[in-house]
Amino acid sequence: MDPKELGQRGEDAAVAFLEEKGYEIIERNWKCSVGEIDIIALFSNAIVFVEVKTRRNLERGLPEDAVGPKKRRKYECIAAMYLRDHDYVNMAVRFDVMGVLVVNSGRALVRHHSNAFGVE
Repeated sequence: MDPKELGQRGEDAAVAFLEEKGYEIIERNWKCSVGEIDIIALFSNAIVFVEVKTRRNLERGLPEDAVGPKKRRKYECIAAMYLRDHDYVNMAVRFDVMGVLVVNSGRALVRHHSNAFGVE
């Protein structure tokens, strides 16, 4: 499985997990000049920007460990651009990170870090 296919499988698993928990997925792979947000969802009067990290094994640590301070600042900028162009008023903004570890062709371990980081 190539990296693009692995990432897509991880995002699909994350979407299924979120939908099962009652999230309304409004965008996938939203792009702007700064970068891309994997998933944008609505949940409990909040707009949630979700970054998904997927790995095949733990050789380089947990997938979600790849979201450090530099990437967090980038995601905040992307979210600001999204909110500038969309009409979401009086809603909380939240940043979640999901780590997906693909166990085999039909199984994955999904870890959801709700409100993983916030705008300072």
